[in-house]
Amino acid sequence: KGTQAREVSKEFAVPQISTGDILREAVKKQTPLGLAAKVKMEAGELVPDEVVCGIVEERIGEADCAKGFILDGFPRTLAQAQFVDRVLEAKGRGNPLVVNIRVDQEVLMKRLTGRRTCAVCGEIYNVYYDPPKQEGVCDKDGGKLLHRADDNEETIRQRLVAYENQTSPLIEYYRQKNLLHDVDGNREPEVVAEELCHFLKGA
Repeated sequence: KGTQAREVSKEFAVPQISTGDILREAVKKQTPLGLAAKVKMEAGELVPDEVVCGIVEERIGEADCAKGFILDGFPRTLAQAQFVDRVLEAKGRGNPLVVNIRVDQEVLMKRLTGRRTCAVCGEIYNVYYDPPKQEGVCDKDGGKLLHRADDNEETIRQRLVAYENQTSPLIEYYRQKNLLHDVDGNREPEVVAEELCHFLKGA
């Protein structure tokens, strides 16, 4: 989803708002929010709604979001989805467009355990599907490639359990509102991005 969000962000010149990135930055800086979130994230659990909702509301109020924005990794619970509805309504922004990227669990496991991110530019590689030319080094700027601590099999399985319990009900919530667009995410990233952008241009 992060890969697709970046492509859509470039195509439409709107910001990608990744709650995971914001939280990881807070953890790195050891802010009170970061310290509170760290324990949950390392266990593969979801960060409490009030923490994430506050971050999102603050971020989408910034000037660069005036023409639209992409929420990447949010909402993850029904309460968060209802919060987004209230905020958008209060700001006169209308309904969200919701994309459900479906990926088989085996594929997902390889994508996540093999994920490496450039510490400088944020470019994402995968040691199985899209490796860098030189191991551990970004092709674009020579930055060091990092492997997220929570991209291990045990934590990913916990994240998938959390997804089934707390996030999957959102699919039906948005489907009933006729706001959901399903995309087959098992295909090549370029193919998925092309379909997504085509859908968004016509929405």
